[in-house]
Amino acid sequence: MSTTRKAAPGRPAHAPTVKERSQVKGLTAMGLTQEEIASVMQLSEPTLRKHYWVEMQTGRVEAKVKVAQSLFRMATNPDKPNVVAAIFWLKAQGGWRDSDAEQGGKKAQTESEARTAHQGTQWDSLLRVQ
Repeated sequence: MSTTRKAAPGRPAHAPTVKERSQVKGLTAMGLTQEEIASVMQLSEPTLRKHYWVEMQTGRVEAKVKVAQSLFRMATNPDKPNVVAAIFWLKAQGGWRDSDAEQGGKKAQTESEARTAHQGTQWDSLLRVQ
């Protein structure tokens, strides 16, 4: 009587390599979706989430940190400060807002002025919306 067991049917269990972990982390950092990463890695999305959850979480965070550090360095460079980088950082992190954006922008302001241009003129009674 033999005690040898048969192999289970189906695919073998996925075993991530260091290279695959790095690749998933990089693709996540670049902003690819889980569906896109699974396609590139030739995995199902559930397998991707099961085996690469940590890489997907840390990849996006580490990318944000690198970009924020780079932007901050450009904005605060004492020799050649980048004004655009400084303004962007202050809008994103410092709560700054454009006054035009608060008013709906120049286009919205122009449209509003056009709708009310007749007020106080001889055309007022003719153009008044009833």
